[in-house]
Amino acid sequence: MVSRRNFLLGGATLPFLSYLDLATTAFAATPKDILVVAQQIDNMTSLDPHEGFEAVGGEVMSNMYQKLVKANSDNPDQVLPVVAASWEADADSKVFTFKLADQTFSSGAKVTADDVAFSLQRAIKMNKSPAFIITQFGFKADNVEARIVAKDEKTVTITTEQPTSISFLLFCLSANIGAIVEKKVVMANEVNGDLGNAWLQKNSAGSGPFMLQAWKASESISLTLNPNGPYKGNLKRVILRHVVDPASQLLMLQKGDADIARNLTTEQLKVAQGDKDITLVRKQIASLVLISLNQSNANLAKPQVWKAVKWALDYEGMQKNILPLSHTIHQSMEPAGFPGTVNDLPYKRDVAKAKALMEEAGLKDGFEITMDHYSAQPYPDLAQAIQANLADIGIKVKLQSAENRQVLTKMRARGHEMALSAWGTDYFDPNSNAEVFCINKDNSADAKAKPFAWRSSYKDDAMSAKAEAARDEKDPAKRLALYEQLQRDFMENSPFAVMFQTTATAACRTTVEGFKLGALSEGNSYLETKKA
Repeated sequence: MVSRRNFLLGGATLPFLSYLDLATTAFAATPKDILVVAQQIDNMTSLDPHEGFEAVGGEVMSNMYQKLVKANSDNPDQVLPVVAASWEADADSKVFTFKLADQTFSSGAKVTADDVAFSLQRAIKMNKSPAFIITQFGFKADNVEARIVAKDEKTVTITTEQPTSISFLLFCLSANIGAIVEKKVVMANEVNGDLGNAWLQKNSAGSGPFMLQAWKASESISLTLNPNGPYKGNLKRVILRHVVDPASQLLMLQKGDADIARNLTTEQLKVAQGDKDITLVRKQIASLVLISLNQSNANLAKPQVWKAVKWALDYEGMQKNILPLSHTIHQSMEPAGFPGTVNDLPYKRDVAKAKALMEEAGLKDGFEITMDHYSAQPYPDLAQAIQANLADIGIKVKLQSAENRQVLTKMRARGHEMALSAWGTDYFDPNSNAEVFCINKDNSADAKAKPFAWRSSYKDDAMSAKAEAARDEKDPAKRLALYEQLQRDFMENSPFAVMFQTTATAACRTTVEGFKLGALSEGNSYLETKKA
């Protein structure tokens, strides 16, 4: 079993960032009105809320944009009003009417129904990765303008193709795909009909507490206060500094060079727990660590190999020795804490059973394979443990380490063989994960919809049908029962080995208060954060 390795501490590991011009090469004590966060931010590809689909980007966008509603961080199975003051469904549960509250964009302009309708229409027309969250209600580029309509300055109607549970629709609209952008500003920056996409990738036009000042990939993100937004604290800026090494994050926190450290692993958390100048904000989040087996590889396409991998893994050893304070063992595609989640743990390390499955697959002598994984901890240590586990059943794994966004880009292009990665749930409903893990209608290279299952060339029509039946069931108890059975089927019959669920920890200087972690990354909020 691989144990936690020792890290080298030094300035060379840190991307430096001036509090004034983002370009200095030395640390400085953090000013009282600037919050400095040490965090791994290398998985971001876009800050356009209708395109970006990574955890860190989701957090940043949710602090720059508002949606009609948001999940309740204290009770995530409820939604709270934000841009929408109220809502109601018609008798057929197909037409939903939203009355708007008073909110203001960073430009000073009021948020109107026209901005809301434009934003949701834009998300459908662009049809980027997260669009499936709302296209599932029957919206298409050629019908969305007729189905999402600004009736007057403060009223929007949304008409779904089929009768829809209003709670299901609201949870979907609480995701960043439902973010409201300022139409006038976005369209002023449109180029070649892109609906302002190129500009909005690195700029902002929202009504959230902060707005984007600068983003340097794999280096820093600087947010500045929206003077017209809802934030009422004493901060003027929030700076996220890309610090890969968790040990370096802890050192910065201890020295006062950072106010919050976001990616401490068990090794650092043990130290932080005993530091009187540090408080820990913890929350189990809807983020799963899993291995994906690409079905385009002939060996990985064998169901016996799927099961052999799952039986070969030492879940308990990895959790105990690498992840005791940051993750728990979890093997369902639905995160713990969600409605209908199955917390069964059917797999544990059984080398004899795994070898028998390999022999049954005609692969007694094993095979060689490459596994991509994130370069940031704890993934390198997990990858080494997995490599050792699979070697015991003849699978010789070559490890390929890269930045988070590089691994994601490769997976989205189906370029991996095996991949160790994380998946964060998009909205608080079991359909969120079932949709992406189970429903893959078109497995062709040029498919329009490319869910997580598509990335690994996994298509199971029976599994898709079960997921659709659970999604569309109107009886709440029957719906959850269908999802429970679906999860057990997925554990047994899919090329994905779900291993752990993350407990996020924000280690804060005691001068910081009010930072909140959510079950979803979009719930990570600086809205009430202050510094003493």
